[in-house]
Amino acid sequence: MRKISADFVYTIDENPIENGVVIVNNSGKVLGVDIRSNHQKSELEIYEGIIIPGFVNTHCHLELSHMKGKVDTGTGLIPFITEVVQQRSSDEQVIHEAIVVAEREMLDAGIVAVGDISNVIDTFAVKAENKLRYSTFIEFFDFLQNTNAQSEFKKYKEVYEKLNLPSGHKKSCVPHAPYSVSANLFELINEVNLEFNSTISIHNQETVPENQLFLDKSGDFIDFYSRFGISLNDFEPNKKPSIHYALQHMNPRLKTLFVHNTISTSEDIQVAQTWGSDVFWATCPNANLYIENNLPDYKAFIDNDAQMTIGTDSLTSNWQLSILEEMKTIAKYQSYVPFQTLLQWATLNGARALGFDDELGSITIGKTCGLNLLYNLNHKGELGPATQVKRLI
Repeated sequence: MRKISADFVYTIDENPIENGVVIVNNSGKVLGVDIRSNHQKSELEIYEGIIIPGFVNTHCHLELSHMKGKVDTGTGLIPFITEVVQQRSSDEQVIHEAIVVAEREMLDAGIVAVGDISNVIDTFAVKAENKLRYSTFIEFFDFLQNTNAQSEFKKYKEVYEKLNLPSGHKKSCVPHAPYSVSANLFELINEVNLEFNSTISIHNQETVPENQLFLDKSGDFIDFYSRFGISLNDFEPNKKPSIHYALQHMNPRLKTLFVHNTISTSEDIQVAQTWGSDVFWATCPNANLYIENNLPDYKAFIDNDAQMTIGTDSLTSNWQLSILEEMKTIAKYQSYVPFQTLLQWATLNGARALGFDDELGSITIGKTCGLNLLYNLNHKGELGPATQVKRLI
């Protein structure tokens, strides 16, 4: 048994506890939360800083880790996607080693669970080692080609069926993005997920051309599809922002995680939250800056009581895989977001989004949530440029 104490314990589901103590067994299960004065000092591990639960990374592309530094920053989403498609292939050993290193980086950064996108099987061997808890989103796309839906569905369904993970992990079939999934493919994906209590992830409103495509069939996606020899002759815009197309074809009864949301408006948020009762939003601020030099309007999400979560995206679109660094970016550029709100986004909301909140997300008796120490805080005891994380459990 360990008794771990710091200046404050942020349980997330209760008020912060000054000079708090977290009591855990040898497996890391929380046995109690107390205050320091109720214990002998010799029994305690005492740290300067604050103790929080382990971080939950709700959006990652672990399989792209070998592409770190290969794609330029600030180009915009469409040139970024083009570079990923053209440079993705590599030696199997190089890919595997990069995945191992990236997972270790997440572990060291205090991450305990990951919502991870997979198009291929490259991450499956590492995930089977059970070092992190994964919800794997097997991603499907047919580039809006209804006639190709069946063959593309079969291809990615085979990837889905090859993923066999230890108990406690999850997997689901998910659409890539509104601009890359036809109505027919949406229908096939929905049929698979009816069997499970799954979370469905979808990239959403990352760039202005995405909305333009659906509003009036204009913008840079037209040229993007043309360069790859993909016809949009049969595509008819619905004259609404892209999220409306996704909502039209997804299942509102399933837990849904909209990812990036860089240009989502208050109206978009309201429409989605009226559509489904279990809607979550993942923000990946450093990736948004890396690709588009832009950030979401977090005030719109806060004002609409949106269930925000935090992701890192991939090392192709980020400088590191660290939820703390994502939080620091939000605190730097949109400092009106309260510190405790950021902590909730990074922990409990993420656990709820992935369906892991039975064990993760808050320092609650009975949970094995992981414990992180945040130290080198600013003068208010909150995030500053020098803040670091140490994984305690």
